[in-house]
Amino acid sequence: MTIDRMLDDARSRLRRVYTFELPEAIARGALLVDIRPQAQRQREGTLPGALVIERNVLEWRLDPSSSARIALAVDHDVEWIVVCSEGYTSSLAAASLQQLGLHRATDLVGGYQAVKAAGLLSVAASAPHLIREVAALASL
Repeated sequence: MTIDRMLDDARSRLRRVYTFELPEAIARGALLVDIRPQAQRQREGTLPGALVIERNVLEWRLDPSSSARIALAVDHDVEWIVVCSEGYTSSLAAASLQQLGLHRATDLVGGYQAVKAAGLLSVAASAPHLIREVAALASL
């Protein structure tokens, strides 16, 4: 096994989202999850409207049966779109979420960099349900 093969295997199980599909995904209630570390978000920029859950705690926060889950992790039918910087780590993370039974988990092709290049940062910010959740998490 190599990392390239592991990545190919993970992606073969995902129905990945492209940037042009992002507005529709947000409109239907998909939840964006930015898994980039704080230092990377500071350097690259933030993804407005996305939940910030760093990679090292992702499964605990999104598993509906976890005592450390966030309020939005209500069941296994939530559509999570995982975002990293360029769409590599997010593929592995989304595959891991699917292993937990979160069958609608996927990732964003090209990650944050693709959203920024496409000029869609304001589209991500149009997800008011995420903004409310981010505010609630910040108060914990």
